[in-house]
Amino acid sequence: MISRPIKEGFKGVGRHWGMAVSSAIAVTITLIIISIFLLLTANVRNFTENIESSLDIYASVDFDYEGQEAALMKKIKAIDGVESVKLSTKEEEFDAYLNSFDDAKTREAFEPFKDDNPMHDAFYVTAKDGSYITSIAETLDAMKENGEGIFEVNYGGESTVNIVAAMKLIRRFGSVLVLGLTLLAIFLIQNTIKLTISTRAKEITIMRNVGATNGFIRSPFLIEGMLIGLMGSIIPVGLTAWGYYTIYNRFGGIVISNMFKLLPFMPFIPYLCVGLALIGILVGWFGSWLSVTRYLRWKR
Repeated sequence: MISRPIKEGFKGVGRHWGMAVSSAIAVTITLIIISIFLLLTANVRNFTENIESSLDIYASVDFDYEGQEAALMKKIKAIDGVESVKLSTKEEEFDAYLNSFDDAKTREAFEPFKDDNPMHDAFYVTAKDGSYITSIAETLDAMKENGEGIFEVNYGGESTVNIVAAMKLIRRFGSVLVLGLTLLAIFLIQNTIKLTISTRAKEITIMRNVGATNGFIRSPFLIEGMLIGLMGSIIPVGLTAWGYYTIYNRFGGIVISNMFKLLPFMPFIPYLCVGLALIGILVGWFGSWLSVTRYLRWKR
């Protein structure tokens, strides 16, 4: 027959490991959600940068200012938020217009107009950041209204700027959600370690009575929390690597159009997987540290 103290010991160990497994599962679910939002946030950032890099502001030169392009370019470069300015001659503009037609006969029909070229010289202005696009376009419009050499301004309108702003908002929301989920994982592990401490209160008391330092008492719980976090990160790491590899290859790394390109698997996913494992370990360590530190202060 097994004595009652031994039975109670087995029950205590069973409850302890049951809670540890439950916490590891909770961390697993939390890290899977974190992984999804990190993938979305990173790729949305990549989409935003691709859109911003393609948002050149078109500003054509008034016919009366032909030959004064150098002075105009200097003035445009001085506008706040401008990263670069590229000049496209009227000949280059006409060639680009012809090449926009897929039909050879249509191109041939417009060829004769090249001798009496109706196109304008044009500047293609690149902004440092999407937030500058509207202000740069407004400055160029003011130059147009004041007769300062600009004939027409086009940058895609407010709808394009709104798309960039919406993507930035999604990125911020994803970052806040990731932070919230990380705090949730810390709370779950903290509660697990609290229960573990309560079942081992007598051991901790004996250790303190024989002169064990708080650091010595704390260390096994910190290691346990880190192991719980590491265990909880195994499945998310595997799912992240396999899932992203499958999606990337199935769609060829492109969503909808070339403007929406997924980040390459290498080195993005290995870094993300290492990050998830570190988040799990740090969450476990921090949750354990909070629980043990509070308990030791309360028992002074």
